[in-house]
Amino acid sequence: MRDTRAGEHLPGKRPSAAELSSEQVLELLRGVIDPELGSNIVELGMAKDVIVEPDGLVDVTIALTTSGCPLRAQIQRDVRARIEGLPGVTKVHITWTELTAEEKAATMAKARWNVSQDAPETEIPATTRVLMVASGKGGVGKSSVTVNLAAAMARRGFTVGVMDADIWGFSIPRMLGIEGRLGGSPEAGKIDPIQMPVGEGLLKVVSMGFLVEREETA
Repeated sequence: MRDTRAGEHLPGKRPSAAELSSEQVLELLRGVIDPELGSNIVELGMAKDVIVEPDGLVDVTIALTTSGCPLRAQIQRDVRARIEGLPGVTKVHITWTELTAEEKAATMAKARWNVSQDAPETEIPATTRVLMVASGKGGVGKSSVTVNLAAAMARRGFTVGVMDADIWGFSIPRMLGIEGRLGGSPEAGKIDPIQMPVGEGLLKVVSMGFLVEREETA
């Protein structure tokens, strides 16, 4: 009699779902990456439950960060691709749900931690805090808010970097009363900001205004 080891099956005999465990399915789902968060759905706590029925039906419960997640279709395709080819699987059913507020907070914290572990080396200190001032409409005071926040923090002794990413209506240089041209190293992909002492601190500013002669040029 031929010895049938694990993973081998007798010729002509279809593997049964009884040979497939929920743990094995979950392990395979570690290969499904949330496109937005960049980590696998098991590690993020999004793969909530796996049930393998005797008839080969595999039911997977997945909790999304939001019920209207635009990437749901991609996650569904990836989950099916991982499971449908398994021995004994006849059908894959996905039950969708949504993370609770507490679960979502834990998921986001885990995703941020994973990103920080994979982040490339940088000269920016880990204690650096980033504030973004943005609006979907022009002329509402983004630059004014940015300049006042930056100057106030610099006066308290902080070193503050200001990135003026407005390529059409850049006004930060004029508001701060500074002129100059950005230096740097193209080979190293590095830009040297314009520096301006304020109180006990320092402002370091990068703006389109330091690359053109006149504001209307852009």
